[in-house]
Amino acid sequence: MRRTILILIIVLITPGKYILAQQDAGWNLEKCIEYALEQNIQVRKGILNNERLGYYSEQARAQRLPSVNGSISQNFNWTQSNATASSGLTASNGSNYSVNAGLTLFNASRLSNQIRQAELDIESGIYSLETTKESISISILNAYLQILYAGEQVKNSEKQLLTTEGQLQLAGERLLLRGISQADYAQVKSQLAKEKLTLANSQSQLAIAKVNLMQLMELPVSDSFNVANPDLSESLNQNRIPDVKAIYETALEIKPQIKNAEIAREISALDEKIAKAGYYPTLSASAGIGSNFNSLDNDTYFTQVNDGISPSAGFSLTIPIFQKKQVSTNVAVAKIGYEDAELSELNTKNELRKNIEQACLDVTSAQIEYEASNESYNSALESSLLSDEKFSQGMINSIDYLVSKTSLIVAESQLLQSKFNLIFSYKILDFYSGISLTL
Repeated sequence: MRRTILILIIVLITPGKYILAQQDAGWNLEKCIEYALEQNIQVRKGILNNERLGYYSEQARAQRLPSVNGSISQNFNWTQSNATASSGLTASNGSNYSVNAGLTLFNASRLSNQIRQAELDIESGIYSLETTKESISISILNAYLQILYAGEQVKNSEKQLLTTEGQLQLAGERLLLRGISQADYAQVKSQLAKEKLTLANSQSQLAIAKVNLMQLMELPVSDSFNVANPDLSESLNQNRIPDVKAIYETALEIKPQIKNAEIAREISALDEKIAKAGYYPTLSASAGIGSNFNSLDNDTYFTQVNDGISPSAGFSLTIPIFQKKQVSTNVAVAKIGYEDAELSELNTKNELRKNIEQACLDVTSAQIEYEASNESYNSALESSLLSDEKFSQGMINSIDYLVSKTSLIVAESQLLQSKFNLIFSYKILDFYSGISLTL
């Protein structure tokens, strides 16, 4: 009880502790994942389930011990008596006391297999909890990167807006000097309005991304919530050549869903052994001691109880002869369960292999896409700088200038997308390789 209260207190005070600690510095990825794992309902229910499985395991081990039961009964009787001249009811009372113990000596290893099953259930619960934690961690990583991506979008939109404001001011001066037409000025002004809308949309996407992360973390939504901005330059193109086979072999050894599937198969195998135990006899030993008292006896209460003590001991052998196909049905169903567990294990491994194959392909594609986007951006940037200079000097009209600027905006957006797609692809590959999720 004290342990439960302590856990509840820790859970209740944890949010405040983290919020105060992270408000100034900003939440980094590791703290977001740690907080989410502590607050997530499914994780907390998984912890409780594992505690429950621990009690079941203790109970299974206790089945090896003898059972001991005590019994006390008090009876009151009235009998009709016609032996004397005055007939009537004769009252009497009696007491019985007994203590009995029983112990199973042989049951074809049924108890041993049930104990082993209970232990495997605990391991399965641990791996199931780890699988849930990994899934949550990936979701937090994705949401965290979405915030960083949206933040970069806001910065780019602000930068583009600032540049266009400068060009609009210059276009206004040239319009007064009749260096450009009213139509050229209007087009630049229209571009500024579009970029203001783009900035507003970027800011909205950033706010949505923050809310999404806070909700995944089970953190109350707050305007003061901010994430840390790590240096991602080292996460850019590393020119990796992923080895699917090596990563898959590593993942088979470390991923909790694989361990859980293997344990499920072992549990199913024990189900079959337990079912087959029904074909064999069960040998049990019993012992007891009892005494009694009867009010019709002339001896005193304690004399009767003391003289009436009668110990007993014995063995019983239960031999199954005909059980209406119950045992054979249980065995057949257990065999089907084992085959099903084998298929589930194979399916889990196949799914892992497919995910790793896709992750390796994503890394290769993301690297190529990033290099292409980077080259396209550099080309668009060079062209845009020339267009800015020519527009400032009146060598090109507003249409040519806006086409160049639009190409730069598109190229910059594609580069940003490919950058974060590459980072996420690397982190997923690291995840399957057993490397912790950090930025």
